[in-house]
Amino acid sequence: MAGKRRGRSSNVQQQRAPQRKRGGCRRALREPAAFAKSTGCESEVSYEKLTIEEARRGTPAHRPVRVYADGIFDLFHSGHARALMQAKNVFPNTQLIVGVCSDELTHKFKGYTVMTEDERYDALRHCRYVDEVVRDAPWTLSKEFLTKHKIDFVAHDDIPYTSAGSEDVYKHIKEAGMFVATKRTEGISTSDLITRIVRDYDIYVRRNLQRGYTARELNVGFINEKKYRLQNQVDKMKETVRTVEEKSKHFVYRVEEKSQDLIHKWEEKSREFIGNFLELFGPDGAWNAIQERSGRMLQALSPYSSPRGSPSSSPTRRGSVSSDSPPSSISTSVSPSRSSVSPPSSPSSPKKGKRSSFKASSRYGRYSQ
Repeated sequence: MAGKRRGRSSNVQQQRAPQRKRGGCRRALREPAAFAKSTGCESEVSYEKLTIEEARRGTPAHRPVRVYADGIFDLFHSGHARALMQAKNVFPNTQLIVGVCSDELTHKFKGYTVMTEDERYDALRHCRYVDEVVRDAPWTLSKEFLTKHKIDFVAHDDIPYTSAGSEDVYKHIKEAGMFVATKRTEGISTSDLITRIVRDYDIYVRRNLQRGYTARELNVGFINEKKYRLQNQVDKMKETVRTVEEKSKHFVYRVEEKSQDLIHKWEEKSREFIGNFLELFGPDGAWNAIQERSGRMLQALSPYSSPRGSPSSSPTRRGSVSSDSPPSSISTSVSPSRSSVSPPSSPSSPKKGKRSSFKASSRYGRYSQ
């Protein structure tokens, strides 16, 4: 049991060890890189000369390989950062020292810079790959400088750097076997960035005028200032018109989509309505079937009634029966209602009796026919 407990405790310690290392790296990344001392590297570790093969195999943790990279680093960009990343990772255990030339040397040998030397120093200190920054670095590396800062190797791109009357300022470093080549990032450099600004000068002047800079700060004359401000107003109007056109096009497009959807829905509804109407009122529709069923039900519930008059009261029967009887009896039998309703004839009105007998005879003739 004790052995198992010891094993567990040792495993826990092993797991905590890398966490402590990671914590140390994080604490280091929270602070910018330190400036190199004017007296040089004061480490007590003996820095014996290393070959590239020995450095690539790896060195003890207490003895990192000190790699030096120098430059102007004006308008610090991704090309600079990638070069420093390559220099940092050229060996397994590398301490990267970056030398930044002063404004005086740079203006003398290369040209005017956009950023001041203090701004360039500070930019390098906040690069994650840099461990130490050397201010006012020399333009050409001397043996005394390399010894002072205990530099093992110098990292730079392999293209010969012609400057200060020399075809390649790193020639003696290469001959001494202390040179490590890095690759340039194509498509971006400080000169390229400055060229973009100079080429599009008017655009950037107008941009800064919009952002609140004065013409005096931008070193722009009165006439040019008015011209740039007028161009800004014209651009705003164009942008407004373009925005309105896009919105109107979008609105028209939406209206067309909705109208097409409404037309399709109307067509579908009309087809559905016509189909339902034909199913209900067509020749084979449900309405005819309902009418037929209702007719059959009514016929079953109430059959057709018999004729009103019996065979004995039919006109033909009357004619056959009344052929053997006198006309007076026929008239009484045909219209009993009239005989009962009409007042009795008096002896003083013989004409009315004639008329009634004549009517009876005419009715008899009709029925006989």
